Amino acid sequence: MSHTFLKLPCAENDKLRTLVKKMNNDIKLRTYLKCANVMAIDRMGFTDHGPIHVKIVANSALRILRILIKKGIIPNIIKNYHMTNEDAELIVVLASIFHDLGMAVVREKHEEYSILLSLGFLESYLEAIYDKEHATIISSEVLHALATHGPPRKPLTVEAGVVRVADALDMEQGRAWIPFKAGTIDIHSISALSIKSVKIEEGTKKPITISIRMTESAGIFQVDQLLRDRIRNSGLENYIHVVAMITGEEKSKIIEKFEI
Repeated sequence: MSHTFLKLPCAENDKLRTLVKKMNNDIKLRTYLKCANVMAIDRMGFTDHGPIHVKIVANSALRILRILIKKGIIPNIIKNYHMTNEDAELIVVLASIFHDLGMAVVREKHEEYSILLSLGFLESYLEAIYDKEHATIISSEVLHALATHGPPRKPLTVEAGVVRVADALDMEQGRAWIPFKAGTIDIHSISALSIKSVKIEEGTKKPITISIRMTESAGIFQVDQLLRDRIRNSGLENYIHVVAMITGEEKSKIIEKFEI
């Protein structure tokens, strides 16, 4: 596994730059992510839950958060603790990287194991960047995002909602966040393989537009049944507009456009 598995647009956020460097140099973290994939892919026949997945989620979360901030949405780390946008970025990145760490242990209730496995990493990373009080605050917010990244719990912060949505958006070319057995022909696998591209953009109707291109109408299942639920329970419902377009051959088009 590469020592630079995580690449992020850190911009002017020196705290984030320091964090990314620490993560890339952490053999223990990279090995846990490898173990999560062994459990998910090799043993269960599910989709990727390892370093590629968390890198995609972290980049998506960072983009979503920055657009929301640009559009005037205030992260909870500022509302509740009077910290900064830069601190909010660390929260979503840390939660994105750690959210599936528990897959190294077990699939069921893996969020709880992700919390347990992340505690040591959080202490090590954050106390090198913050004093103990602020390190503890950031850790608390990250743990909330980990606990609520999947149902049935509901995110209560902007940052946690961002991670929940970003996790669901890793669906390009069969990279569906909902696991399906490799080689199985069912609505999960067919719909997942129908997703060609996912783009996160500044919106006009709402702060964020998520543009999804599909080769087959079956991709609607991913959008309507799965992504809709993640957005609806994220706390970001009023900020996200989803537009899904069918780009396959005319004969395969049952519908051409679907919106949330």
